[in-house]
Amino acid sequence: MKKILNIKKRLPVLSLMIFAFGISSCEKDFLDMPPYNSSDTKSVFSDLETADMFVQGCYRGLVPTEMFYQLGAGETVMHSCEDGSTNNSKYNICNYYYDATSPFTVTTIYAEMYSAIESANIAISRLNAMEESDKRNALLGEAKAIRAFCYYNLIRVYGDVPAVWIPLEEMNPDDENTFYPSRSPRDEIYDHIITDIQESIDDIPWLSESGFPTNERLTKQGVYALLARIALYAGGYSLRWDLNNPSAASMARRNDNDRVRELYQIASDACEEIIGRGANHLIQDQGGMSGFQYLWYNFCQRNFTSVDPEILWHTAQYGPNTNSSFGVYAHPGSRGGTYGSRKAMQFMLPTYYLSFDENDTRRDVSCTAYSIYFLDNGSSSDTWVDVGTTYSCIMPGKFRISWCVEPQAASSRNLNIPILRYSDVLLMYAEAQNYLNGGPTGAAMDALRAVRDRAGIGAMPIPSGQQEFEKAIVQERKWEFAGEFNLRTDLIRMNRLTEELTEAQKAMKNLSDRTGEYADVPAYRLYKYHEDAQSYGDEFLAVDYIDLTDATEIAAVRDVPADASGYDDFQEILADIVAAHGISVESGDKWYPVKMFEAYTSTFNGNARKAVGFRGGFNTLQIGAIIYTQPTGSDENGGQYPNWIEAPGGGDGLYYGFRENRTELLPFAAQSAGHPMIDNPNLTQLPGY
Repeated sequence: MKKILNIKKRLPVLSLMIFAFGISSCEKDFLDMPPYNSSDTKSVFSDLETADMFVQGCYRGLVPTEMFYQLGAGETVMHSCEDGSTNNSKYNICNYYYDATSPFTVTTIYAEMYSAIESANIAISRLNAMEESDKRNALLGEAKAIRAFCYYNLIRVYGDVPAVWIPLEEMNPDDENTFYPSRSPRDEIYDHIITDIQESIDDIPWLSESGFPTNERLTKQGVYALLARIALYAGGYSLRWDLNNPSAASMARRNDNDRVRELYQIASDACEEIIGRGANHLIQDQGGMSGFQYLWYNFCQRNFTSVDPEILWHTAQYGPNTNSSFGVYAHPGSRGGTYGSRKAMQFMLPTYYLSFDENDTRRDVSCTAYSIYFLDNGSSSDTWVDVGTTYSCIMPGKFRISWCVEPQAASSRNLNIPILRYSDVLLMYAEAQNYLNGGPTGAAMDALRAVRDRAGIGAMPIPSGQQEFEKAIVQERKWEFAGEFNLRTDLIRMNRLTEELTEAQKAMKNLSDRTGEYADVPAYRLYKYHEDAQSYGDEFLAVDYIDLTDATEIAAVRDVPADASGYDDFQEILADIVAAHGISVESGDKWYPVKMFEAYTSTFNGNARKAVGFRGGFNTLQIGAIIYTQPTGSDENGGQYPNWIEAPGGGDGLYYGFRENRTELLPFAAQSAGHPMIDNPNLTQLPGY
């Protein structure tokens, strides 16, 4: 057993030398550092400079790919799509179809979080042995906050998980629990990490006092925001069962109502500390952009000093050693050219796209109704365009390729991962105040209104009832945080997942049938032809379009010419329609109609694109094929819902795998070696699996 311990305890320490290369904003040359191993860990913490480097290394891998690629969807906002069939892990997990032994399991989050926890435990243990100083105390608080973030991620995915608070090398090798720890009650873990943060937060500097160039490291703002988020999860709902007598699980809060209220108060107070400090604010309109566009454009451009007042914590992703695939999966799709061919593997539900108020500036930032494509054959001399899409092909937009800096490689986009924002602080504060006071206070309403004001919808009525206000917060979080991989578990902690998924299923069917609130959704759209700049840093936001509702105009655009001999006359007809909508038509302007409820690949849509010059492979998109070949409308699908909305006879469709009181949490994978349930005989599975 002793020999096993020596092997196991060496791995995380060796990996930390790699970790230490991960913080992009540091000016020190980490390559000058000697390699670490388990025998000289103490020497790493013999001075504050190397201890600091070790703590920086603990940030590496905090947001593994699965956090946003497999669990970033399924929240009525963003959905997964892949090439081939619907039988793939991302699509199934997005639709809550998974079990412990199938390939459709989430496996790396467990391993990555415990690897980071081991690193943080080493830091905490060694820092506690160092002479106390302001710097030492700040590093200790930072390491505890990193560990808290890891446990928060584990609990919101798996529920009760093993709790490990000291490094492996300090554990008893003769104790079976050292290598095979059992589940620990989540409430005990939450209380532990909340206490950790409360006891150390005074030692962590504000950004202005830290000497850090950006919020890539946790400052007091970030830690207060993290404390608020964890407290809301700790006091919120989750799928619970008796660890000592597991039989069935149900959605519930912890059974100590006083503690629940205390947790909401902790969240409220933490948010007040940030708000009251006055150092942070929402980014407002500037540079010809809305505040929301300016925020995400500059984040993608790595102009962090422009966005640090709002983005309180983001993980560093830059260079050859630390560069996640985050930016590869959530974007509008690009087919060749400067940006290369990158497929969007996620799309926005059209009901979400249509949910925005017409004045809300967030829609065209979070959702893109275009994709980057070429006109002819994709050669270097070809013309690239931003081609308008259908309702089934609205794609994510906050992290679009063209806004980013030039990447290290095709899958290394140099795109940092946002974790905490000031708008989240405002909405968490509003939520906590609403709970504590049995309804929204004036301060809660002001916080919600501030987020809406920045978005351009400040005049929207704010409900005064507790449940109605909470529902407004849920919707506001959707509009504000699309693609930031927290909405799914937010719905769970607020005990609104079942309701929201059910409403989304119904809404998509109503949209498909064009009934209810979607009865008047325009079926035809005119897009303006727009050439893509093919330049990193391009500020382009959205293709101009006109929704058509007039029967005469619709009849005119339906008559797409069969060949090029009629294209000029057709453009004159379209120009008259455009002018009738009060839009000036300049020389060289071209427009093309799209049937929005049909598939992008429909005959009409393909022929309409030909009218502005599309040739060659004009009828494909850089998005998973299971969606761009699908219509949205039931009439356009032979009187049946498309499979991605609801398959005949079941077995597919939106959220088809969801089972209340089961799929709110994921099971521990038990398929093969390397999976938690196979490797640890003391782990118990979630009831229902």
